[in-house]
Amino acid sequence: MKNIFYMTIGSLLFALAVTQLAMPNSIAEGGIVGIALLIYYSLNISPGVSTPIIFVVLLAVGVRYLPRPIVLKTVYNVAVFSLFLWGLEGLYAKPIEDPLLAAIFAGVITGIGFGFIYQAGSSIGGSSIIARMLNHQLGWHLTGVTFAIDVLIVIMGVFIIGPTYTMYTLITLYVGKIVTDFVLGGFDSKKAINIISPYTEEISKRITTELASSATVFYGTGEYSKEQRKVLYIVVHSHRQLKLKRVIKETDPNAFIVVHNVKDVSGGFIS
Repeated sequence: MKNIFYMTIGSLLFALAVTQLAMPNSIAEGGIVGIALLIYYSLNISPGVSTPIIFVVLLAVGVRYLPRPIVLKTVYNVAVFSLFLWGLEGLYAKPIEDPLLAAIFAGVITGIGFGFIYQAGSSIGGSSIIARMLNHQLGWHLTGVTFAIDVLIVIMGVFIIGPTYTMYTLITLYVGKIVTDFVLGGFDSKKAINIISPYTEEISKRITTELASSATVFYGTGEYSKEQRKVLYIVVHSHRQLKLKRVIKETDPNAFIVVHNVKDVSGGFIS
């Protein structure tokens, strides 16, 4: 039930972004919806009609390359999204005087919607179906093919909505991706940090006392020096990263530090 709720809310938000912000301001999208919007701008056919048709055609060709649970969830998503599109198109939405604002907020609302949809393990893709077929038949890389197809759809927009609104579309896609990452990873982001130093014990003690946190110790051997050293691994909240680096540099100015972005952390002890 939770997944159905997430898919429904996500589809509603995405449909709102498309009908109330993208369509009145000639902004496109990627994937199936991008193709449907370009058809709308060139032939005036409702995305609520063209979206499920395009999806059914793609699904009929590529269904055998997709896991059954993903197929079922995506079918539900596309059906609900198309219904919301059809219903919300009736609401009169005026173009915004500043298309940049429309592009930004379309990306924000789309990103939140996609976040809910991805949380449920579903999508309103289309390009992913093509990518899976090409991966199965030709061994092409899934992510690369998906990206290439979305880029191709956006480039097609240059000939339909013009270069200016195509650039607004790119802003929408970029903002949407950032917001989706926030929804999936959480706004309270964290950093994973590896520290290599001869003074790991001193650094570890200061991390415990001054940051009220803890570190995991690994043992690594340098390929050039052939020396074995301790490697500290610690996960901290992003806002504490600067304090941690200051503690490390005060203890060992030559410490080797590698910082990684972390999408999701559970368990353990993070103050």
